[in-house]
Amino acid sequence: MNTVASSGAADMGVEIDDVQSGALRPRPVPYEGKFVFLRVDDRHAGRALLRRLLPVTASGLPSTDQGQDAWVAVAFTYEGLRALGVPQESLDSFPRAFREGMAARAERIGDVGESAPAHWEAPFGTGDVHIALSALSPDTAQLHKELERARVAYEDTPGVEVIWQQDVHQLPTGRTTFGFRDGISHPNIEGVGLPGSNPQETPIKAGEFILGYPDETGSLPPMPQPEVLGRNGTYAAVRKIHTNVAAWRRYLHANTSSAEEEALLAAKMVGRWPSGAPLTLTPEHDDPELAADPHRVNNFLYRENDDRGYRCPAGAHIRRTNPRDSTIIGDARMHRLIRRGTTYGPPLPEGVLEDDGADRGLVGVFIGAHLERQFEFIKAEWVNDGNFIGYPGEKDPVAGHHGGTGNLTIPEKPVRRRLQNLPSFVVTRGGEYCCRRTHDRPRSRTSEKGRLM
Repeated sequence: MNTVASSGAADMGVEIDDVQSGALRPRPVPYEGKFVFLRVDDRHAGRALLRRLLPVTASGLPSTDQGQDAWVAVAFTYEGLRALGVPQESLDSFPRAFREGMAARAERIGDVGESAPAHWEAPFGTGDVHIALSALSPDTAQLHKELERARVAYEDTPGVEVIWQQDVHQLPTGRTTFGFRDGISHPNIEGVGLPGSNPQETPIKAGEFILGYPDETGSLPPMPQPEVLGRNGTYAAVRKIHTNVAAWRRYLHANTSSAEEEALLAAKMVGRWPSGAPLTLTPEHDDPELAADPHRVNNFLYRENDDRGYRCPAGAHIRRTNPRDSTIIGDARMHRLIRRGTTYGPPLPEGVLEDDGADRGLVGVFIGAHLERQFEFIKAEWVNDGNFIGYPGEKDPVAGHHGGTGNLTIPEKPVRRRLQNLPSFVVTRGGEYCCRRTHDRPRSRTSEKGRLM
């Protein structure tokens, strides 16, 4: 066990070793990974599988002497819990968003048009996704080793079927399909002992991310009953997102007159340069040296250095999804998420402006204790509505649903610039709401009907 983590956890009573690893650890860099969805056709088989997965599922934080940081995580949908035989009275204790599922709430979170559930990739939104396995590792060999243990468990369990698989990997460039470094920001969670990526961020209450602890309101988040179903668990919104890289490049090319202008416009839309260096710290040019320094790359706030958005526009992607201390309507700390973004598919070759038909994008996992006021709020209010920053009608320039009519305001002196006719650069291929829980703790005295593992 990590002694630093256990010391911090002891102060707040956070039971680190009972929290699944994938919820707290930043993903490795570089990384290889895989998502596997399972359908349970027989509840007894499903429960037998969970017992077999116990030795495979990682929890807690890595100790300082571990050379590799690889893990397998297990999550359940509402339909999955029902298929496993969880009593209805317990199912009814889960929050409404989780019970209804992402597809039923698609319009609320902006999954419309091309991104509507009617166009999703099967089996997303069908009710057939019951168990979601994910594995991440720094290299292929370790990934195969971790996955083999899980594969033996589910392939040797009649009554459980694999219905979807997706490989994910870090591209050779170390960046996303849009060409930007990802996975930079991680919240500072009180009592966990894992430093946040921004040294200026005041620790956020553990209950914003982990069930069973006070959140930023000072209250305990609503927890499923019996307690064993929820305590030390998290909710996760799992989404497959296709990226229209060719459309992104064409738009930048059409609205600039040089390669330098193109790079700056892309940075204004994202909020960072391709290396990951933030506009707030280096507004005129990319700075790979700054980006490579973990103590500097995320060490900034907005209100003190850039409240008017002359460096990083208020509508830029990273500023919308994590406003930090920006002047906004509402409290940003109430809507903080843990985000795990992983890339899938091949990169579009450099300089190509026409789509090649390949499926590429990201599989994102968005983790917290409040689906509605975290993931759904961010999608509905911050990504697809500009009122909170004073720009009604504007959406996130990268992740928003535009349909060719989007706008973006870029503050400049003496006259601000206003981009028009933004297309949608991302399309939702599917999504599921899941809950993550470890095994029943040895000291727990919970009735059999409340146990899953």
